[in-house]
Amino acid sequence: MSAFVTLIAPPGARRRPPVAAGACLVSFTVFWLAQRAAHVSMIDLMVYRAEGATVRAGGDLYALRATAAHLPTTYPPFAALLFTALTLPGTAVLRTLATAGNLVLLLVFVRLSLTLAGHTRAQTVWWVAAVAVWCEPVWTTLRYGQVNLLLATVVLWDLAPHRAGGRGRRPGAGLGLAAAVKLTPALFLVFLLATGIAARLRGGDGEPWLRHARGAAITFTGATLLAAAALPKDSWRFWTDTVFRSDRVGHAEDTADQALRGVLARLLHTADPGAVWTACAAVVAAAGLAVAVAAELRGMRAWAVCCCAVTALLVSPVSWTHHWVWCVPVVLLLWSRGHRAAALGAALVFCSYAPWWVPHGPARPELHQSGAQMALSALYAGAAALFLVAARAATSLPGRRRGSALRQAVTKE
Repeated sequence: MSAFVTLIAPPGARRRPPVAAGACLVSFTVFWLAQRAAHVSMIDLMVYRAEGATVRAGGDLYALRATAAHLPTTYPPFAALLFTALTLPGTAVLRTLATAGNLVLLLVFVRLSLTLAGHTRAQTVWWVAAVAVWCEPVWTTLRYGQVNLLLATVVLWDLAPHRAGGRGRRPGAGLGLAAAVKLTPALFLVFLLATGIAARLRGGDGEPWLRHARGAAITFTGATLLAAAALPKDSWRFWTDTVFRSDRVGHAEDTADQALRGVLARLLHTADPGAVWTACAAVVAAAGLAVAVAAELRGMRAWAVCCCAVTALLVSPVSWTHHWVWCVPVVLLLWSRGHRAAALGAALVFCSYAPWWVPHGPARPELHQSGAQMALSALYAGAAALFLVAARAATSLPGRRRGSALRQAVTKE
């Protein structure tokens, strides 16, 4: 517990219980009561538990259809190995532990996001978390019992500035594990690799980034091979077939899908945007990574990390609304850099629950949306695109010095 308190609030801030901590506790309590009153199913948590049970029973992981919704397994086999732990407690206890754990993770995630943005006031963590718990991606993450906060926290732990120069540091371990559980964070590995290559092409030392990328790749490979040894048939099926079948996850046009593919599906009134999406995703991936790499080489790690995160969400075949917990560091970054109007606008978007205002459901009305409905169901992706444009402008201002204290610290490791 003392280590957790140290992470959330530095020693000087713990002389008396801050009012902010009390406000956060009240907010979390009301949130928990609201979730119970809404009779949330935590359906994804139940799918994870079913995956763990299937692994323990030696069943066919990718033939599984769990819960009354008959949801399939979509994560890599390594995730299912980890999910075996979810079979130990009873369902009621598991739901309680998952909710409590996600609330603790939110505090850590906010703390790391503030560190990334260069903000060090301890009490701010409590105030931000008290508000952030009500934004739609966080609410939905807890509602479904999702792993988004865990993965985002692990990624930030690996990339946030406090990691630079730390003793016993294993750069890339967090990224590799996150990508082994869910493939979307793998774009951060590409970002590190591209930054290292770009630094060398400019005559600099790209080794810190290349070492970080190698660490992530080694960790990812190790976790994947471990899963292959434990689950050879499931691993073969996933990496040769399931990984290419994005239709298993759900309908692309679903209003909850805030990835570029989902936006195009609704815009074109088709369940499969096909080559149009492939071309657009390639352009967005290249542009987003270019902005992230440029920011990193200029010593602007916060912009770089947030740009890579939103790019990964945009180009992923599916990015449900609950995947967008990265809105927390994005809003904090904009606010800390003086872009107050943009920060408030982004906060409004992600707290509006606007994607759910449009008709949705089993009848798939999203295939027949009006212009206004398409706009509402594309707000997250639109906000992400505007953020990339703002980041490009912010990282291109004259007078920005290439390199940084962070880069120098990492280089001296």
